[in-house]
Amino acid sequence: MKLHGFIALIVLSGVIFSCKNINPPTPKIFRKALTTLPLDRIKLPEGFQIDVYAENITDARSMDLSPNGTLFVSTRGEDKVYALRDTNNDYHTDQVFVIAKGLKMPNGVAFKDGHLYVAEVSRILKFENIEANLANPPAPKVIYDQYPTETHHGWKYIAFGPDGKLYVPVGAPCNICESEKEIYASITRMNPDGSGLEIVQRGIRNTVGFTWHPKDKTLWFTDNGRDMMGDDIPACELNHAPRDGMHFGYPYCHQGDLPDPEFGKKRNCSEFTPPAQKTTAHVAPLGLEFYTGEQFPSKYRNQIFVAEHGSWNRSKKSGYRVMMATLEGDKVVRYEPFAEGWLDVAEDDVWGRPVDIELMPDGSMLVSDDFANAIYRITYSK
Repeated sequence: MKLHGFIALIVLSGVIFSCKNINPPTPKIFRKALTTLPLDRIKLPEGFQIDVYAENITDARSMDLSPNGTLFVSTRGEDKVYALRDTNNDYHTDQVFVIAKGLKMPNGVAFKDGHLYVAEVSRILKFENIEANLANPPAPKVIYDQYPTETHHGWKYIAFGPDGKLYVPVGAPCNICESEKEIYASITRMNPDGSGLEIVQRGIRNTVGFTWHPKDKTLWFTDNGRDMMGDDIPACELNHAPRDGMHFGYPYCHQGDLPDPEFGKKRNCSEFTPPAQKTTAHVAPLGLEFYTGEQFPSKYRNQIFVAEHGSWNRSKKSGYRVMMATLEGDKVVRYEPFAEGWLDVAEDDVWGRPVDIELMPDGSMLVSDDFANAIYRITYSK
């Protein structure tokens, strides 16, 4: 598979952010040309294979698949939203439509009842009857435009919950700070028409992925830990919220048991909900999905797959893989790699960064990669 403009290395300057410094510097990206995606480097359990579902999808981020098979793909650094079609059912995209451009960090996409919802930094857009108009998309309706305008952690993952409401996170506008407005560091929800906004969960620094358990319908989400405390602390988090109105510690307590050096004296870690699973520090867990298909072996059923986007300021890189969290009841009993190899550990070199996970009707798994500008498909055969 050919990939033009393939990206190979990000170098970012470590800068300490506070409430007075809410806009981090734009990352410097250095590109070197590669002619093929080195999928042979990806390690998977026995019986699994990986292939390219779509390529040259610049900055491919969040995904949502419609019942009719249209894959909607967001971006963050770009200003576009894409729609991908596989018209001959060979599991390779053959049509790519640009649904919108000129948007501000349109990281979130969610499809419901024929309509596409897109989250920018401060507003939610709705593209009505979108699949009938892929080649000539309608102008979107703005259903809500009162979210904060700060871009630091301002990009949003969105999804419709089992209650039919749209869930929208609001990240902290800083690396570490006490925010004056309670909407920061939260997960909110609203009705599909933009009405009835409410805060559902608090104390969440920056979640860029959440989903609901297929059986008990409780919320699970990732959270990215704060920076500038060293290579190995604090851990990033996989969290479980069995009810509304919980608080997960930010900015006072990290990883459930680590007081913040600046704000930790104000509150006790025992006041907050600890993570269901600590991850390695700085791995940046983003999209996650419960496996509900039939293709993978039964031991994978109803377990959580997490895309670790990878570290940006660790002295030795970490993450850049897809993990699997094995549950017993509502407890995580194992957290281990499922797909890895985007990071060459020996060379400390990266060629891909997993972002989001989406399941196909046949039970295969899609993984987006905003670094290699690709979407992969993982399958299983005996």
